This record gives sequence, structure tokens and C-alpha cells, in this order.
Amino acid sequence: MIIFRYLAREVMVTMLAVSSVLLLITMSGRFVKYLAQAAAGKLDADVLLSIMAFRLPGFLELVLPLGLFIGILLAYGRLYMESEMTVLSACGFSQRQLIRMTLIPAALVALLVCALSTLISPMGVDRAEQILNEQKRRSEFDGMTPGRFMRLSGGAGVSYTEALSGDRKQMQQIFIAARAGGGNAVTMIKAESGSQLDHPEFGKRYLVLENGRRYEGSPGGQGYRVTEFETQGQYLHVEDTAAMLPRKADRKSTAELLGSEQLDDIATLHWRFSLPVLVLVVSLLAVPLSKTNPRQGRYFKMIPAIILYIVYLVALNAGRGAAEDGKISVWLGLWGMHGVFLAIAIVLMAAPGWWRKYSYQTQAQAQAEAAHD
Repeated sequence: MIIFRYLAREVMVTMLAVSSVLLLITMSGRFVKYLAQAAAGKLDADVLLSIMAFRLPGFLELVLPLGLFIGILLAYGRLYMESEMTVLSACGFSQRQLIRMTLIPAALVALLVCALSTLISPMGVDRAEQILNEQKRRSEFDGMTPGRFMRLSGGAGVSYTEALSGDRKQMQQIFIAARAGGGNAVTMIKAESGSQLDHPEFGKRYLVLENGRRYEGSPGGQGYRVTEFETQGQYLHVEDTAAMLPRKADRKSTAELLGSEQLDDIATLHWRFSLPVLVLVVSLLAVPLSKTNPRQGRYFKMIPAIILYIVYLVALNAGRGAAEDGKISVWLGLWGMHGVFLAIAIVLMAAPGWWRKYSYQTQAQAQAEAAHD
């Protein structure tokens, strides 16, 4: 029990450290992408943290298997380098016991990944997509900031407002300038107030300006036309999310996928259940790959091990894609790959024993022939 606690603590602490770094790198890249969209006015800055929070379970379900794999390699590699594994082996601690003790924390991680992939992550992805679809329905005036000039879509003009209500529907002291017809003609509008309204019958959004003037003409010319108005309405183009494609399989709950006969839904369902299996298989792979000769260095097998993991994950993704396209069966594309790498793990674990047995038999045969001579 003492040995188990020691090994489990080493693996879990290393896994948490590695997973934290990998999660930070992954989320930073995605956050930069969303931040660029917010800077361009495509997203409201207030929803950035919400989107990242809802996407967090999806990142974790992919980061944790890799974190556990590298954690086992680093933790056991250190034990081999400092000869602690040699001492344990001399005391009768076998590789079979090491594998059994490794699978216990791996099973806990597999249960966590299973909960993430089948329950939490689909809900998070669906909620994040809902927020993104709501952001697509925003007009370019929803991204305005009081006291700052904002570029209109396509860079054809600018807009400005001095004050903006909390729901971003009511504006005060508005200025809009835009090129008309792609030439030198410019249209400028200055109004005391404005609001965004949704037409109850047609479902369209309009910008309604009140008490203002409209200037039309070419810079440097004298043919300007000035129009005063009490109320002016202008149609705002927003994307109709209600007419979008059906929800992707990743957004559907596991219960919905269970009753579906679509190929992408079936492949997604099997993918969710295959992630916990991935955790167990990579744990079995990591145990023999972590065995290191002190003279070789702690990271001697790290690069080949990570390459093997990448090949494993890429093969699973390729199998999922082929199953979604109907090219192969999902059992062959996903579970067949698990079987292949499980066989590789078994070979790696059994190879040292086979080699020792072969070496012993060869040496005994040589001694017998020498004695006979």
C-alpha cells in the first residue's frame, strides 16, 4: 500500500503539472482567436470568458490522456534514473504489479474523461455555439463603444456615438460616414438619438435615427444635398441563425446520439466512449516506454513515445473521419485502432521477458555444448 501511494502520488502530481501547461497552451491559442474577433467587432468582449468556460471540458477531455501519458513517462523515468525501480525489483516488485498499480489511477482519470466526453463537454459545446450564434445576429452597431470611432463592415465608413444604453439599443449623438456607390461620393448622417428595433412582422432589424441631418456629395465639390429628418429608418443586415444548418453531432447529447442512425452521430457516439479507452491503452504503453537506462538519460525514450501517441491519436481521428464518410465501419475505424495499439502495448510489456528467456536458453545451450566438448 505504501508503494502504491508513492507511485500514484508521483504519477498524479506530474500529470496535473503537465496537463496544466498543455491546457494553458491550448486555451491561450483559442482565446487569442476569440480576442481577435472581439477586436474586429464580431464578438462582444463580455462573452469571451463565458465561451472559454464552456469550451474548457472539451479541452480537458483531450489534454488529460496526453497529460497522464507524459506524467507516467516522467515519473517512472525519474524512478529508473535514480535506481528506485531497481531497488523495488530487487525486493520482488514485478512489472505486473507496476502495471496493476498504474491502472488504478488511470482508471480514475478514464472515469473523469468519460464524464467529460459523454455528459459535460457536449453541453458546453452546445452552449458555446449558442452564444456564438447569438453574436452572429449582432449588427455592426452592437459592437460600438461610446466615445470611439468604429469602422463599418467592409471598411466603407465609420460610426460614432457619445452615449450608449446598457442593452446597446439606445444611442445618443450619432455620427455615421460612409462611401456611396464605390466612388468619391460620401454620405454623412448626424442625429441626436437612435435605436435598434426588430420589426415584429418581418423579423428584420432596423436602425431608427431621430432629429438629424443627412449630407450627400463628393469631397471638394459644391453639389451637396442636405436633408433634415425627424425619423429615418435603415435596414441592418444580420445573419439569420434560425436558417442555419442542423446542429453538429458534437453539440448533441449522448442520449440523442444513442437513438440516431446518421453516420456522423454514430461515429461521434463511439468517439466519446473511445476516449476513456484511450486513457487505459496509453497507460499500458507508457509503462514499458518509461523504462530507461541511467546511462541513456531520462528523456531518451520521450520523443519516440510522444510520436507513438501522436500516431495513435491521428489514427483514431482518421478512423472517425472515415466512419463518418461511410468508408469503413466504426468498429474497424475506432475500436480496431484501439486493438492495434493495445497489442503494441502487450508486445512492449512482454518483450523484455521473452528476451531474457531467450538469452537464458541460449547461454545454457552454449554452456552445455562447452561442457560436452
